Amino acid sequence: MSPINWGDVPTWVGGGGAIAAGWFAYQTIKSQRQQIGEQRVFIAEQSRFMDDQKQNLELERGELRAQAQERRISQARQVLMTFETAGESGRDAYNSPTGYSRWDVLILNGSNEPVHDVMVRFGVTYNAVSATEREGRRHPDEGRRVVPVTLIPAGHTVVFESPNWSEPTVDNNRPTLLFTDDGGVRWRRDSYGKLEEIPADGPS
Repeated sequence: MSPINWGDVPTWVGGGGAIAAGWFAYQTIKSQRQQIGEQRVFIAEQSRFMDDQKQNLELERGELRAQAQERRISQARQVLMTFETAGESGRDAYNSPTGYSRWDVLILNGSNEPVHDVMVRFGVTYNAVSATEREGRRHPDEGRRVVPVTLIPAGHTVVFESPNWSEPTVDNNRPTLLFTDDGGVRWRRDSYGKLEEIPADGPS
């Protein structure tokens, strides 16, 4: 039997230790990479979750804003305006027109709440000269109201009259309705039915 070459044992042991150290380092790096990968997956999932939550919140806020706007405009939509011309026609001895014409504008508050500070304007300059509440015609005041009308109750109708003009002047001064809803918002409805909110700091 030949003697053991002890000179190779330390080398072998050192090599084994290096292998063990390398294996441990590899396992450590592998574990760290796995942890980093898991963290990245977790962060990605959290980011997706937060994005979903953000989108849901934005949708909810948008829906709430739409509902609030619908509530804001719902009463104003039920305040309606119709109009027609009225007057007298005739000619004098020189065959010149002696008649007059005017707008009769009917404002119906079809909502369940009153409207306030109601005015009908003609063109950009002229205001209604009189107003009569139909539901008040049997009262001692015969339904006459001061212009602008302070309040039109729910379901009531008021007829506004323009000044008396010639027919061309009437045609050039179509009516516009101005009113404040029960929530304090000021509105404008033109003779074509367009309804728009008047900014608080804007002209009425």
